[in-house]
Amino acid sequence: MATDKKTLFVNGGNGALAATPAEEEARARDLARRYRCEFLDLRNHHIQHDLMKKIPVELMFRFNFVPLEEAADGSLVIAMADPSQLMMIDEIGLLLRKRIRTRVATLSQISDILKKTEQSQRVLDEASEGFTLDVIPEDGESEENISIERLASAESDISPIIRLVDTTIFTALQRRASDIHIETRDDSVVIKYRIDGVLQQAMQQIAKEHHSTILSRIKVMSELDISERRVPQDGRFRVRYSGRFIDFRVSIMPSIHGEDAVLRVLDKESMSEKFHQLNLDVVGFDSETLLRFRRYIHEPYGMVLVTGPTGSGKTTSLYAALNEIKTDEDKIITIEDPVEYQIRGVTQIPVNEKKGLTFARGLRSILRHDPDKIMVGEIRDTETAQIAIQSALTGHLVFTTVHANNVVDVLGRFLNMGVEPYNFVSALNCILAQRLVRVICDPCKKQLHYPADVLEASGLDPKIWGGVPFYEGAGCIECAGTGFRGRTAISELLELSDRIREMILERKPTSEIRRAARDEGMHFLRESALDKVKSGTTTLKEINKVTFIETMR
Repeated sequence: MATDKKTLFVNGGNGALAATPAEEEARARDLARRYRCEFLDLRNHHIQHDLMKKIPVELMFRFNFVPLEEAADGSLVIAMADPSQLMMIDEIGLLLRKRIRTRVATLSQISDILKKTEQSQRVLDEASEGFTLDVIPEDGESEENISIERLASAESDISPIIRLVDTTIFTALQRRASDIHIETRDDSVVIKYRIDGVLQQAMQQIAKEHHSTILSRIKVMSELDISERRVPQDGRFRVRYSGRFIDFRVSIMPSIHGEDAVLRVLDKESMSEKFHQLNLDVVGFDSETLLRFRRYIHEPYGMVLVTGPTGSGKTTSLYAALNEIKTDEDKIITIEDPVEYQIRGVTQIPVNEKKGLTFARGLRSILRHDPDKIMVGEIRDTETAQIAIQSALTGHLVFTTVHANNVVDVLGRFLNMGVEPYNFVSALNCILAQRLVRVICDPCKKQLHYPADVLEASGLDPKIWGGVPFYEGAGCIECAGTGFRGRTAISELLELSDRIREMILERKPTSEIRRAARDEGMHFLRESALDKVKSGTTTLKEINKVTFIETMR
């Protein structure tokens, strides 16, 4: 007998013929009216991440529901697709020991939320729970193939330790982590992910007895000496994930409680695709800084210097600049430590100090290869600084980075290296200082106002800022409860005008140079950060973490 697919709907996860979203929503609204329940469009509803954590994942999947809120009377409000299943609702109430109040939503929306919450976290929790079993060390392979099906398979013969390490790596990739930290304490092992520059705990703490086996597994994967536990070791391994290869750089360091490990994620294939389209527009600079910086990267020669602490996005900014200016008519050569991402059309050289290839030696060789533009990953010593400056003075456009707090501190850093001040200021086109701040998650973004004492503690005048709306992320499924998703740059750009050059040559105090730069219209880091707060891009707390609080403004 032919059946009209429009009359079918998915019930309890058993499925039926596919209906369009509009048909599914119409069916759900009809059920809501029939059983006198409220209909919810979960796309526009804030899901409480903390509440989701309290409900067993298996329970939500078995009965296909999403917890929405805990009411004042202690009852639990849930969203489900079919409110006619009264016995199922009673069973949920009995298992959770709560009175259940139902709302109606489409099953596809419920399934989407459950997948985002569960998929990798569920197997991660199961993997850590498996340590009640005896752990057997396994021989690893240099190339591992990781998939959710392999990790979640009940029939899998993977030992618990291999399962834990593989699942930790898999989940890190799912969550866009840049690093995995395995920290050893006196009584436990803690695993954390660095996501958007901030460390987050990946799972519950693991018993200390499993520490050596976890580290041994990582050493085997990285082809390191598993018997050596007293000196640092560095290695690499590669996994296949979603059809592409991802490299991991491993550093193992002895501590007072045992060995710690940090795994840096190097997703070269994914980043190569992004870097193919990368330009300065996507870095996050404000329009005025962008306009001026673009002018300097198109100069025929000179030095463009980018500064900031480790992890502030300096290399990404230089890659974006190179991507914008590269042409078939120019030869561009870089020397980096290490070459993390490859740029098509650019010759990239990795530093290898063990073999004698330092920045200074590599830079000398680069100059014999007739380059038009050069990128030096970092200036660490006087010799490299002098060669880079000489290159900029002899007709090359040199891009480089140096570690300093702000653009004015860079001047003192170079002069203290012993470089000739006149040559330095003659070579320098501009100095860009930058930091990265986390971006508020859009789905859970909310507006708020801070009291006067909070504004004053942040160096802001309550009379000026009291009426300004601020924003924060409440935390949702999309951002894993953090309230942030992604990062953007804040910056300050010092242009070497004749007045600034003369002040540097006269070795004027940095405070005077800053005042002169402000008089000439320079926008400082703190001001750039406050602009991001005003626009609702980031939060006041976030910029207070990455910039110095200045006097009340």
